[in-house]
Amino acid sequence: MRTRIRELERARQRAIAHGHGEALAKVRQLLRLRAVGPGSAWVYVNEFFGWRRFRNRKEVGAAAGLTPTPYQSGDGHREQGISKAGNRHIRAVAIELAWGWLRYQPRSRLSRWYQARFGRGGPRARQVGIVALARKLLIELWRFLELGVVPEGARLKTA
Repeated sequence: MRTRIRELERARQRAIAHGHGEALAKVRQLLRLRAVGPGSAWVYVNEFFGWRRFRNRKEVGAAAGLTPTPYQSGDGHREQGISKAGNRHIRAVAIELAWGWLRYQPRSRLSRWYQARFGRGGPRARQVGIVALARKLLIELWRFLELGVVPEGARLKTA
């Protein structure tokens, strides 16, 4: 099993290094950002950004299942968490990448926002915050791929 996984990883590396096509160009573009590795870039492009065109940030968040689900009944208003209606695998990768973003992009606007809003809270607050950061980061990566706009304060990898 491990041999097969290593073979697949080498094939992915060869495709990224020498392959052609729009999807591989997007993978390479994501890999320019610190905190984004080949696994997450590959998953994002091939399972999320590569097959669908999004018109706005709300569509991006909804397709990943990272949008809030408010509950309103009479005078009661309550937040029920995220919708979880989108791609479960993308949500998992988005949350993993959000933790990496905090570590490798500490001076970015998104990392500063997270620290100011959730950094001093308890474990539950940080867990809620990381999901919010994952949604915001996913939207920023979509803008980066579509418009070439580097997320504010983010650093690119050096050659």
